[in-house]
Amino acid sequence: MMNRVVLVGRLTKDPELRYTPAGDAVATFTLAVNRPYKNANGEQPVDYINIVVWRKAAENAANFLKKGSLAGVDGRVQTRNYEGQDGKRVYVTEVLAESVQFLEPRSSQEAPQQQSNTNQSNHQANQQNGRQQGNSDPFGGTGKPIDISDDDLPF
Repeated sequence: MMNRVVLVGRLTKDPELRYTPAGDAVATFTLAVNRPYKNANGEQPVDYINIVVWRKAAENAANFLKKGSLAGVDGRVQTRNYEGQDGKRVYVTEVLAESVQFLEPRSSQEAPQQQSNTNQSNHQANQQNGRQQGNSDPFGGTGKPIDISDDDLPF
């Protein structure tokens, strides 16, 4: 028998971290996964899949993932049931994650304006450092062709 699931999607909200009475960490979140086709309206349908992750992986997911994060999940499908408040049997199907991969660096989750300001500041600082140290980029910004002889090429 085989029961294997591999998903890539974005979190619909921050992971919810809880601890069992025995002290085991368990995190739950929902992953929005696009279907591989578009419907008649040209829209790409999305499946919202409940994910459960345990122990250290649960703590890592809760600490490093947030709403909108791109994540990969490797695990298996499981179905469980319990008695609801109205006395009826409730069935839940979810993915029990064996591993969760963070598919974006933390810096890419910053606000775009903040990120562009940071990049601009870094560029300006690098330019100033180059001038202060007397290092100028021989290939940067002149717009003129560079004359390279065949003797300078390594091949």
